[in-house]
Amino acid sequence: MNKKIGQQFERLDEEYGKDIRIFLEYEKPYELLIATILSAQCTDKRVNEVTKELFVKYPSLASFADADIEELGQDIHSCGFFKTKARHIKDAAGILVSEYGEEVPSEIEKLTGLPGVGRKTANVIRTHIFRIPSIVVDTHVKRVSFRLGWTKETEPEKIEADLMKKLPKDRWCLVNQDLIELGRSICHARKAGCKDCFMSDICPKTGVDK
Repeated sequence: MNKKIGQQFERLDEEYGKDIRIFLEYEKPYELLIATILSAQCTDKRVNEVTKELFVKYPSLASFADADIEELGQDIHSCGFFKTKARHIKDAAGILVSEYGEEVPSEIEKLTGLPGVGRKTANVIRTHIFRIPSIVVDTHVKRVSFRLGWTKETEPEKIEADLMKKLPKDRWCLVNQDLIELGRSICHARKAGCKDCFMSDICPKTGVDK
């Protein structure tokens, strides 16, 4: 890890601390899996509003597996892409019940073998359920890691591999949440917000109009 990235980590720690946290609300491992599927193209705030009632109506994996697909779609309608997400949730729940004894697996190959679960969702589960260091490349991590000069890659899997090579493993979980927080609050997609950013003096602002 180079000196500049080390300085950036120190600044992130000062601003956000070093506690592992997540923005989706859940109690059981499969609930985080479902919430993460719902979060595609949807805000965490909206997902939390939906799952607050959803996890009461469907209190087990079996209840999701047995759900009426049209009714489930209506229950998650406000999260967008509800037909596809409903099918993914129902089918993934069915696999977890029939093949994994209602346990969420930790292996990335098994996780990405579930309907609606890509590497991003799989790495969220590995990070927060199993505490396996993982890089979660969502839209914020992709944008902010590029602007900070950590990667020049543009494809999520290549960004993930690049960051895993460049950043120390004990920082991977923190990097996910710190860059998401920074991306949501300051380093926006349309306008970077550099004037208000606590990282401004040690950020190369790659790709940002200066």
